[in-house]
Amino acid sequence: MSDQPADRYADLDRRRAESRQGGGEARVARQHDRGKLTARERIEILLDPGSFVETGAFVRHQARGFGLEKSRPYGDGVVTGWGTVDGRTVAVFSQDFTVFGGSLGLAHAEKIVRLMEMALGNGMPVIGLNDSGGARIQEGVAALGGYADIFLQNTLASGVVPQISAVLGPCAGGAVYSPAITDFTFMARGTSYMFVTGPNVVKTVTNEEVTQEELGGADTHASKSGVCHRAFPNEGALLLGIRELLGYLPSNCEDPAPRVSTSDPVGRADAALDELVPENPNKPYDIHEVISRVVDDGGFFEIHPDFAANLVVGFARLGGRSVGVVANQPAVLAGVLDIDASVKGARFVRFCDAFNIPLVVFEDVPGFLPGTDQEWNGIIRHGAKLLYAFCEATVPKMTVITRKAYGGAYDVMNSKHIRADLNLAWPTAEIAVMGPKGAVEIIRKREIAAAEDPAAAEEAFTEEYRQRFANPYVAAERGYVDDVIRPSETRERLIRTLGMLEHKVQTLPRKKHGNLPL
Repeated sequence: MSDQPADRYADLDRRRAESRQGGGEARVARQHDRGKLTARERIEILLDPGSFVETGAFVRHQARGFGLEKSRPYGDGVVTGWGTVDGRTVAVFSQDFTVFGGSLGLAHAEKIVRLMEMALGNGMPVIGLNDSGGARIQEGVAALGGYADIFLQNTLASGVVPQISAVLGPCAGGAVYSPAITDFTFMARGTSYMFVTGPNVVKTVTNEEVTQEELGGADTHASKSGVCHRAFPNEGALLLGIRELLGYLPSNCEDPAPRVSTSDPVGRADAALDELVPENPNKPYDIHEVISRVVDDGGFFEIHPDFAANLVVGFARLGGRSVGVVANQPAVLAGVLDIDASVKGARFVRFCDAFNIPLVVFEDVPGFLPGTDQEWNGIIRHGAKLLYAFCEATVPKMTVITRKAYGGAYDVMNSKHIRADLNLAWPTAEIAVMGPKGAVEIIRKREIAAAEDPAAAEEAFTEEYRQRFANPYVAAERGYVDDVIRPSETRERLIRTLGMLEHKVQTLPRKKHGNLPL
């Protein structure tokens, strides 16, 4: 009898070891040969050392047929549990490609669903490390149902806890819709692929020849589709990127935005900002330089850096507080708003509002991009998404007009009229219905045509219009701009206002939910 407890513990240790070995040494070696880490190695990089607590290690599928009853590995191809990132608790699941190719069966899905339910009930961010061959064909509709169960949990958790997806291998078919619902999707170059239908199906149906990388690789989704928010050179860099992103986010929608200590003085005035905007209103400059000179220690975690680059969005800190930055980029398409930029901005603004992250807008926008391509593809509808997002947001919202604020784009970019809390302008700001030249061609058309020298007349009228409207003071007289400041004063004004708005309370009319112009 005395040997029984020892036998039981030996049996436990054996089962634990079996669960941790995944698909075995040979399959692990093949995973490494592909330039990929194992499910557990990824968790070790992501989480604080020694903090991971596994759940469901002994789960096994109950399926029969097609030989499945002869292969019932522990864990069923996904490692689930919780741990900490910089001391804050997060839930994580990591699909194991060495077991059934990471394919999702019912037991696999149930593990993920239980983890998400735990995260939702306890206010923890959810991080999904995806590396899967898709639905487990041998389990049929049970596997498809498992995906739908996950999609439902993604949707219920949306806006309650941050959800971050890492695609670290194949992610195809229905599997792509879980990352698509989550807040941020990161991919690793050379090893990550996402597509609804793969190259072979594309070839059969459309006769297009395309590689996996061209169809759904990291750079494709980071620059063309916008499905990927950041592309990284390798898995290690991606996992560290998730850790960095989490530092800007609260754990759930009830918590305030994180605040950290900083040695960057509140009153730091950067004189270079006073000379940054060119005298020529048509000359570009890089808005990244404005952002880096204003925020704490120049730190900026950009979201979608390779997609719709005419609008810059990302996270920074001001006085130690996390803020979401939305900024027109004069160096790309003169900073105009187009379809992709509008959707990119709207998604980011809504995320920040859902998680109590104040918004800081740097505005230099000549308007919406004209053309049949934009109109026929719905710039009206898509532009309305950005407008709706700013109107709906109840977090602290501050805008700095650095130069152009023309037309409807002035209204959309967090104007005073849509409940911005603070609207500042630099002396270089131009706030008008349109640019001086275009305006004069409309309102002075007859006078120009009747002049002895039409070109000289147009130039004179243009200068007159510029003197009257191409400045911030007309808007300031009406209270649409709260103050006109030196650019070097921007940091201090934003931080002090952020402190004043710390306990802002603003509500929306009672409703089930609004109807975003999707």
